[in-house]
Amino acid sequence: MDVAGVQEKKDKCGVFGIWGTPDSAHLTYNALYAQQHRGQESAGISVSDGEQLHAHAGMGLVSEVFSSRVLEGLRGRGAIGHVRYSTTGSSQSSNAQPLLRTFCGGQVAVGHNGNLINAALLRHAYEDQGHIFQSTTDTEVIIHLLAAHFTRKSDPLVECLQHLQGAYSLVFLFRDRIEAVRDPWGWRPLVIGRLSDGSYCVASESVALDSIGATLIREVEPGEIVTLSDSGLASRRFATAEQPTHCIFEHIYFANPSSVVFGDNVQLVREQLGRKLAEESPVDADFVVPMPDSGRSAALGYSQGSGIPYREGIVPNRYVGRTFIQPTQGQRDAAVQLKLNVIGDIVRDRRLVVVDDSIVRGTTTRGKMNQLRRAGALEIHLRISCPPIRHPCFFGIDFPDREKLIAHRRSVEEIREFLGVDSLAYLSLEGLLSCVSHPPEHYCHACFSGKYRLDVDRPVNKLSLEPHQLRMFSAT
Repeated sequence: MDVAGVQEKKDKCGVFGIWGTPDSAHLTYNALYAQQHRGQESAGISVSDGEQLHAHAGMGLVSEVFSSRVLEGLRGRGAIGHVRYSTTGSSQSSNAQPLLRTFCGGQVAVGHNGNLINAALLRHAYEDQGHIFQSTTDTEVIIHLLAAHFTRKSDPLVECLQHLQGAYSLVFLFRDRIEAVRDPWGWRPLVIGRLSDGSYCVASESVALDSIGATLIREVEPGEIVTLSDSGLASRRFATAEQPTHCIFEHIYFANPSSVVFGDNVQLVREQLGRKLAEESPVDADFVVPMPDSGRSAALGYSQGSGIPYREGIVPNRYVGRTFIQPTQGQRDAAVQLKLNVIGDIVRDRRLVVVDDSIVRGTTTRGKMNQLRRAGALEIHLRISCPPIRHPCFFGIDFPDREKLIAHRRSVEEIREFLGVDSLAYLSLEGLLSCVSHPPEHYCHACFSGKYRLDVDRPVNKLSLEPHQLRMFSAT
């Protein structure tokens, strides 16, 4: 993975919700800060004061969007928050979440981590009925679904969720409660925590719970709705849990190393990936060098498994800024040069095993390898702690289309030549899946294997089969 913001792939999003404390906005801020790695395009918080919802969201990092003055103005016993990378909908302020809307049932704010594969079909159906959309994100489709079912006597949220296909971990804020939802496949992580004062919270990752002193209770189960309110915590189901489809990339790159995701500590899994990589693809070398920051854990494991000393031969410059937004490849290459400082006295005349978590397009990886060559590295043996990424993701990771993936239609040898390294090896899919605790069939690895759990070419639009359920709704 490219270092500190110079990225070939974008992350998903992070959500958080807490109910039962007057300090909800400040705690949400801290929890979002702890999950900043899950999204750096925008951030937002919505609070309930018991009568109305109020929100503040904007483009940028959590620390850039929220000042002390803004946080002081967000008062309430309940709050939800969101950090975003765009996977559906462009990077613009109208798509910043939580989305706050008013409809016939009152107000609702929604934060979403994931990607709906039938969002376009649902949106087109509503637009044909005259519905007005204010954003281009798939999350707004969910609000229209909720509004369309609100006047029915049955549970409107349950009926809304039964129309969704894809990956979604959701937090809804209403005037008197929070509803937290996880899709029936369990694609995205979502956990429940409890503070010492008795208030409950939910978060994409357990590291957010740690940041506010909350205790991890359990995961939100696939197909479950968890309600946080003044009555405490309650649960109901909207769907039967499917065979788990946990995103394996959470362990490879996305999640914080200190988090527990899908029951496994991320740091320990990544170290095991490195040990397995050393077992599958050994090489004689002087040092194991991690590609900061995401390659460190696997590099440590490779060093442990191979007996080759671990050395930090590349250090990131953390004061350059968020250069991943540079529009041209030349500017991105220059950003890589600024972001990474190679320690010549360590790499010069040495045979290096360089460990990284993944390669997507390959252009910035090639730039990094060139830097090592210019610094005098004698040999470069690149080791990647996952299989080649050959297929796009439709469930919340902003991988490019398959034609832009370096491993699409290229052999490992062809990739090696392009990168200019002496050897290149990827972790096998079998090796990857052996490093996590659930059965192999409980993980989504479609970006490697091309085996998608849902039909991404022909998503079912259940709503189009029930046009009488559509109700006119303008989100204002």
